[in-house]
Amino acid sequence: MAIAPEAERPARPEESLPHPEITYIRCTRCGTQIAGLDGRYACAGCGWVNDWSEGHGPLPETGRPG
Repeated sequence: MAIAPEAERPARPEESLPHPEITYIRCTRCGTQIAGLDGRYACAGCGWVNDWSEGHGPLPETGRPG
């Protein structure tokens, strides 16, 4: 049985996304140094979390139809 030409082609790779940057700040509540991705932080010491809109760029799309 022959394989259809479409099935022989490898799937197209997804568009490459930029890698997130690891950033550091001191927690505004307890002063612990914390790391985050692209300016979004959560402190494990006291539970403080900055708002998602304070990040360095927009959040990635989910890839699901809206």
